[in-house]
Order: sequence, then structure tokens, then C-alpha cells
Amino acid sequence: MAETYAETGTLYPKAGKGLKWTERELKAIGPALKGRILSDGEGLSGEVRAADDGSISVRFRYAFRWDKQVKWYQCGTWPLVALKDVRARRDEARQHVKDGINPSERKVADRIEAAQEAQTIIAAAAQRKAEDATLREMFDAWLEDGVKRADGNAEISRAFEKDVLPLHGTKPVRLVTEDDLRGLLKAIVARGANRMAVTVSNDIKQMFKWAEKRKPWRPLLQEGNPADLIEIEKIVSVDYDMSDERERVLSPAEIRELHDIFSCMGKAYEEAPPGKKYSFPRPLLKTSQLALWICLSTLSRIGETLKAEWVHVDLEARTWFIPKANVKGAKGKKQDQLVRLSDFALRQFQALHALTGKGKWLFPATQSNGHVNVKSVTKQVGDRQERFKNRVGPMKGRRQDNTLVLANGENGDWTSHDMRRTGATMMQALHIPPAVIDRCQNDVIKASKVQKSYMHYDYADEKRESWRRLGERLDAILEEVPAAPPPTPRAQACPPQKCHPARHCSPR
Repeated sequence: MAETYAETGTLYPKAGKGLKWTERELKAIGPALKGRILSDGEGLSGEVRAADDGSISVRFRYAFRWDKQVKWYQCGTWPLVALKDVRARRDEARQHVKDGINPSERKVADRIEAAQEAQTIIAAAAQRKAEDATLREMFDAWLEDGVKRADGNAEISRAFEKDVLPLHGTKPVRLVTEDDLRGLLKAIVARGANRMAVTVSNDIKQMFKWAEKRKPWRPLLQEGNPADLIEIEKIVSVDYDMSDERERVLSPAEIRELHDIFSCMGKAYEEAPPGKKYSFPRPLLKTSQLALWICLSTLSRIGETLKAEWVHVDLEARTWFIPKANVKGAKGKKQDQLVRLSDFALRQFQALHALTGKGKWLFPATQSNGHVNVKSVTKQVGDRQERFKNRVGPMKGRRQDNTLVLANGENGDWTSHDMRRTGATMMQALHIPPAVIDRCQNDVIKASKVQKSYMHYDYADEKRESWRRLGERLDAILEEVPAAPPPTPRAQACPPQKCHPARHCSPR
């Protein structure tokens, strides 16, 4: 091999000057020839390169004249580019020169053209992706930037994951129709959840309204917003009140009955013989009972009650501070509340303190470090009035009985929120002014600019007196002796001193 190569300058293949190198000859080149130039004929030459690991490569280029100067056109580096391909590039460049085209400039133009073509392809793919954006993608975007509820959007997510996204989450937004939306709402109504259907309908309309004003969703709704065509009043059951404004108020007799149910069921369950407890309905959790009495005697909402912390309760001062962060309402329209505890309310807090006072929360969750779910008491109360539910079957892990039905169901079901309304109505019956009742409920009073600027009286004394009078009225109701119920052969399971009515605490 040494006799084939000159000691310096350009190297030629073994076959001689003007002829072509072979792959075998290139593979035989060692690091000692680093920097030498290999002539492959017809204007093609290559520079020998050696890497630190001893591997050899040859960078080939084609020499041509352009504007009376020698120009170079890069043809590739062997062995990354095979020799035949290197020569093919040289031949193509030589043809360009014959045609009056600078091959280097053509190469740049080809790169620009390829880049533009790639951008076009990318843009087309992005356009197709935007056009095929799914309902789930729109929901995720709306949840991130378009809605902010006090619960961190947990309830919206739960409802959509249950009733909306499993049916149409993967469907492109542009293909979602009013029939799709109407169908999923009908499915909700079919299981008796009219109120949930209304809530989901309102949220769907809010989401689509938000999307109509923003890209990439706005172009997808140019054919129309399908949510605008939904008339939820024509989807819910004919007997469902669309106003959704409950007017249920517990009568004094029902308040007394509820108290006796709690007492009767609790004592009967505790005094049941060993091995016989399964024969008795398990009573409502004691903490849940106390939550209901607190709502009734303070006019608090069940949600803000269940979020309460012991640091905000002062049993000696007889106060409960409700921070506005726990209050239901629109942002900027919520306010703190200081509740003055009546004797009745104080006893509920004292009983609760004996159960949960060592922890942070008045109503701690059993499986986390936070408070119980704000819907837990509402669900417990509803599950024990099964006759008013339109359930298609048993619900896993949930009660299904009628132990909390009051007045034999003549006045309909009752909810935890009805306790707040009942307390407010009782205050009204005590001739307490509506303005004071509103403040006991911590409702934001709509006032004129003059009132906002100059009238800042907090009604603290009036509120304290109102809560006191309500507590006294509740004590009076519970001290009244109800008419004796008719005798029943199953009444023996109830405490004899207070059995009202026997059906609530007799064995199933």
C-alpha cells in the first residue's frame, strides 16, 4: 500500500491517477494519513479524518468553476454515506453546473423548500388536530382556565367523569350534537336524579359558552352551539319543580319526632343483646346528629358546619367563628360570621367536643387528615328516606331504609339544608325582624352606595338575642310531651320513656 501512495500531497487509488477508490482501499486507510487528500477523479476528492478512537472517515467534495472561481460542493462523508451515493451527488452537482445552476445554492434552496414543506405538513397536522379536538380536551381546558369553584372544581369533575365524558369524551367537539347532550341528560333523569341533570346541563352550557369565545374551540362551533338547543325543562320529570327552591320547613312536631328517633334508635342499638345488634337499624352517626342540631340552632349551612375547626370555637365565650373561606357564595360577596351560642347550641358543641375535641376538626374524616365530605350528612339523611328516592337498585356502601322519614312522609322528604330554613322560619315566628334573621344566616344584604358608605352597624346584640330566643324555643319544643302513639306489638324494642314512633327502633 505504501508504494501506491505518495509521501505528501494528493493520494490516488492503487489503480492509478484519475481512477476511483474502492471501499476496500478506504477501509485500509490508517490514522497516519489524517489530513491527506484522496482524488477520486472527475473533480471529486476527499479529506481523510481520524477520530480519537482511531476510526477513519473521508469527507468528499466536488470542485467546480463558478464566476471564474473554484467552488466546492459537499457530497457527504464516508462511511456514513456510501461511495456510490457520494459519486451520485457529485454527478447531480455536475449536471447542475452544466445547466447553469450553482449546486451549492440549489442545495440551500432545496433545504429551504424542504423546511417549508415540513412546516406545511406540521401546520396541516396541527390543523387536523385542532379540528379533531375532543370534548374531553375542551373540558380539561375549561376546567383549567374557565371555571373556579370553591371545592377546586371537584364536584364538576366528578359529575362529568360519571355522566358526560364516558359517553362522548373522545368525540370531536365539532361532531357533538344536541342529541348527544340531550341523551346523556335523559340518562341522568332516568335514574331519578333530576336535580343532577339540571346541574350538569347548566355546567355544559357554561363550558360551551366559554369555548365559543376562544380558540381553538370557537371555529369548531361555527355551525352552532349544541348546548344552546337544550331545554332542560323538557327533559326532567314532569313533576320536578324547575325552580329548585325548596320550601320544606320542619314543624315543631317533626323536630320533636326527629329528636325521639335519634334517642330511641341510639338507645335500642346500644342496649341490644350481644349478637342481636344486626337486628336493629344502625342509628345515624352521633356527629351527624349534632351537625343537624347545630345547623338548626345557629342557621349555619351544612357545608360550613362540617368544615369547622376547633380553633374557631370558644366554649367558654360561647362563640363560633366562621371564616369567609368556609362560607358559600360568590367571590367578593362572602363575609366572616361570629355566632353567639345559645344554651341549646352550646350543648351540641359540648357533646361534639367530647367526641372530636382532641383533633383539629369538629367533624374529622376517618380516612384522611381533613374534615368529612361536605355532602356526607346530606347523603346519610337522604339514604334513610329511601321511599322518596327513585333508585334503580341498591347503592354499594349506602343505606336504604326509611328510619328518618318524618310525619309518616306526609310532608315529603327533608334535607340537612332544611334545618337552616326551619331555624330561620322559627325566628320569623318569634317576630324577629327579617334584617336580623338575614344577618344570623350570614346572607349578604344588597345595599345602596349610601348604605355601604355610612351604615356599618353589625347587629351583634340583636343576633345574640335572636339565637338565644331560638335556642329557648327549641328547648321548649323538645320538652313538650307528644301524644302517646297507638300501642304496637313491636314497641318493646324502644326505650319505654320515649318511643316515638316504635317503627324506628324495632328490629327489622
